[in-house]
Amino acid sequence: MLKEEFETLVPATPALSRRGFVGGTLGAGFAAAAGPIAAQSVVNTPSDGLTVGEVMVPVGDFRMPVYRAAPAGRTGLPVVLVVSEIFGVHEHIADVARRFARAGYMALAPELFVRQGDAASYGEIAKLIAEVISQVPDQQVMGDLDATVAWARTQGADTGKVGVTGFCWGGRITWMYAAHNPAVKAGVAWYGRLVGNATPQTPTHPVDVAARLHAPVLGLYGEKDTGIPLDTVERMKAALAAGSAAARKSEFVVYPDAPHAFHADYRPSFRKEAAEDGWKRCLAWFKANGVA
Repeated sequence: MLKEEFETLVPATPALSRRGFVGGTLGAGFAAAAGPIAAQSVVNTPSDGLTVGEVMVPVGDFRMPVYRAAPAGRTGLPVVLVVSEIFGVHEHIADVARRFARAGYMALAPELFVRQGDAASYGEIAKLIAEVISQVPDQQVMGDLDATVAWARTQGADTGKVGVTGFCWGGRITWMYAAHNPAVKAGVAWYGRLVGNATPQTPTHPVDVAARLHAPVLGLYGEKDTGIPLDTVERMKAALAAGSAAARKSEFVVYPDAPHAFHADYRPSFRKEAAEDGWKRCLAWFKANGVA
């Protein structure tokens, strides 16, 4: 994870304005390190008619907290895994899950950093990345997502229809998981980093696994994203073009003048037009590729 990528988005500040913090309830409040919260922009998706809240998913002997949102009383639902930014499963990620639930999905947002630390408790991005995010192995994340899909099957979901989407850190994971799990039918990656240095925790990156995608991925990126240069998008396109049928079916949309985190309606980076267009494309992509 590149420290510079996030410091350009959320400058360090001793006094942060926010609507709340995650404090023991998954999907409530915002992580301290997320920076100033643009309360007037926050989208609030109601939960009436939905089953929402925290569930505990077994991963071996470990129990992982997951925010679940689904239409109440329904079975046979397609599944969407919602993978968070580095700030964990806070209010915005829970809201995104409810949006998917209102579209007819069982949406599951796992807290993938919980073994390494509490992302919500950090007020400094650099420290959060160094002490928590950079310590999370890709192999662990893949296993956690596999376990989440397995849990969904026990709840009556249709795990023959699995999609994955993620934001920033989660955008990178979306590409990685589409190459990991053959059960995935489609992915939508929101401004996830595509290249990087190999580390013990992240030995490969999306450009390295692009050729072997099991599912087509729609990449939604911003032209003005200072952490993800457009030349890396071009490198990824070339890798996809030389890959599997799913890889070749993958597409990119680059929004002019959009910065990183343009979908994050709780932050100053939010760009309403790009976010709304991306959301429509996301739902259409899942439907067109068998996740509906």
